[in-house]
Amino acid sequence: MTGKPLRLVSVGRLKTPFWKDAAAHYLARLTRWRRLECAEVRDGDAALPPNRRNALEGRRILDALDPRDVPLVLDERGAGLTSPQLADLLRQLDHEARGRACFIIGGAYGLDEAVRGRAFRLISLSPMTFPHEMARALLLEQLYRAECILRGAPYHH
Repeated sequence: MTGKPLRLVSVGRLKTPFWKDAAAHYLARLTRWRRLECAEVRDGDAALPPNRRNALEGRRILDALDPRDVPLVLDERGAGLTSPQLADLLRQLDHEARGRACFIIGGAYGLDEAVRGRAFRLISLSPMTFPHEMARALLLEQLYRAECILRGAPYHH
């Protein structure tokens, strides 16, 4: 394995079988080359209004961060990256003494401003909005693709 370990902090568990399967598929492929620690924080109470729910989930996300984590927050307001640009970002973070890349995925109502405020970088998977379970599977696929790009493997073409 080469490259610094990665971390993923996300709100909620994967419950839908096909998203669980997709995430497991890309996680297995990715972890042949790079360690990835996944941490799930509990969803906020569904009875709460969205802003209070986001604040609660945001506190849980921030509490889950390690001092070594470089927060890369997935957010619709973030910068869109191509797959090669994501690979370059991982390469850059591997070579800096900064810490480990920690991708953060919010819950059903997005993220609290406190989480966005801690971001080293805001990244958008797309200008469209996705369910957080789908976002996790998409992110894992893109991380696997980035590793393939960095290694010259034929997956990305």
